[in-house]
Amino acid sequence: MECRMDGRNALITGSSRGLGRAMAMSFASSGANVVVCGRREDVLAETQKEVEAVADGKVIAIVSDVSSADGVNALLDGAESALGHIDILVNNAGASKRAPFCEITDKEWAYDFELKVYGAIRTCRRLMPGMMERKWGRIINVLNVGAKAPPGGGAPTAVSRATGMAITKVLSKEGAPHNVLANALLVGRIESDQWLNRWEDTDKSMTYDEFLDDMAKDLKLPIGRLGTAEEFANLACFLCSDAGSYINGVAINVDGGTSPAV
Repeated sequence: MECRMDGRNALITGSSRGLGRAMAMSFASSGANVVVCGRREDVLAETQKEVEAVADGKVIAIVSDVSSADGVNALLDGAESALGHIDILVNNAGASKRAPFCEITDKEWAYDFELKVYGAIRTCRRLMPGMMERKWGRIINVLNVGAKAPPGGGAPTAVSRATGMAITKVLSKEGAPHNVLANALLVGRIESDQWLNRWEDTDKSMTYDEFLDDMAKDLKLPIGRLGTAEEFANLACFLCSDAGSYINGVAINVDGGTSPAV
């Protein structure tokens, strides 16, 4: 089954690398016009070139920081100016932050929520009315498996991501009568730049592939390996296409079966 997005306009926050870039590649090759965004202009420019190489439609790059209201508004102004409207929103911005609960400062709590919670609130609040008026929209909030099963030492991100799951459910109920569907994808152990950086810090007695295999064994991943960004992007593409038109309000673990929560 081929998932197509011909003519749809997609915005993916935090899409200059990793999962965001993989989703941009998947959406663009499926026919969508895609807005990619991130903080680093040089990295974003390289991503734009890579996405354009597989794209059937437009690829717009906007340097942005969604950890502030002004940053979100500037991003959305630019996206709507370039494409007219947004049909598909993926809230993907935000790296994991973990520390013992009693050591997390107010500043660290505030920043984590500004980026991961308020960033999603502001994008959805701005774009959802247009989706509802047009009777078509897709929203994906990218969270992590700690949203369902928060570990000790998992704050502040486990807390902000659990909040994101609640936001997703509210959006799904309010959007459904207007054919605006909202779902969450919960990230498990996915191969990304952080794993490459860890390997770079080793003595490199193992190849990178051997290093990943060893990490999978140490982490006791049920499926025996880390996931790939492309596998994650394939699921996002399905949910954002008409093929996923009866899936709404769910939080799907993309973790190879690692999470204790279904």
